[in-house]
Amino acid sequence: MDGRDWGKFLLPYQQAVEELKVKFKALRKELKSRDEYAPIEFVTGRVKRISSILEKARRLDVPLDRIESGIEDIAGIRIMCQFVDDIHRVAEMIRQRKDMILVYEKDYITNYKDSGYRSYHLIVEYPVQTSLGSMPVLAEIQIRTLAMNFWATIEHSLNYKYKEQLPPHVRERLRSAAEAAFQLDTEMSSIRKEIVESQMEFENSAGTVRNVLNAIQELYFYRKIREAAQFQLRFNELWEQEDILGMKNLALEIQEALVRLGKHEEN
Repeated sequence: MDGRDWGKFLLPYQQAVEELKVKFKALRKELKSRDEYAPIEFVTGRVKRISSILEKARRLDVPLDRIESGIEDIAGIRIMCQFVDDIHRVAEMIRQRKDMILVYEKDYITNYKDSGYRSYHLIVEYPVQTSLGSMPVLAEIQIRTLAMNFWATIEHSLNYKYKEQLPPHVRERLRSAAEAAFQLDTEMSSIRKEIVESQMEFENSAGTVRNVLNAIQELYFYRKIREAAQFQLRFNELWEQEDILGMKNLALEIQEALVRLGKHEEN
């Protein structure tokens, strides 16, 4: 092992992971705030352990003084999607971004590995702003469905247990499980429209309920106790009846009351 300070070496990678997680989570939030379907389900990230970096460098015959360019996944981001089509949409969004440079892509969905592994990988160069100036850092972005991620997590655990030497019967069972996971993705994709519509309907209903309760709290804040209590009673009735249309109308009524209150306060 060379004499480098590994703690300092990993700092820009840790910064890259944190910043990229924030950016992709913000993208998901932005799409949802526009009432658009968000292909990103959730985002995770990690920095490779020093022992894993050294092991991979040894396995790939990468000199320690070239780790920065020879090991591309020291910084890793994982984006989970519901559907396979979402993966390609997210990949296209990343291609269009100006805050990182796409180095190359690896499509392990169309060209899945012999083990059954499926995922879409993009290697990007991301500029981290450090105290010493801008530093380009390589990061691997993996995009996969929830089913693909479940399978990959199990495979990773088994490879760790067997030190990358899986027994033939375990390897075969994993391949079968990978096919089953992909079949699940295929089935879900076939009813994608119905799933997305039901999810959007649920989120719209939840948003309406949240807006009504926030508006009622605002009336309490302005000490409009009687009006707030009346609206609360109507909300309770509509909630019991599961009357979403009535809830939407109630939200409009409360907003009108708040607008009148605002005008009254101005006068």
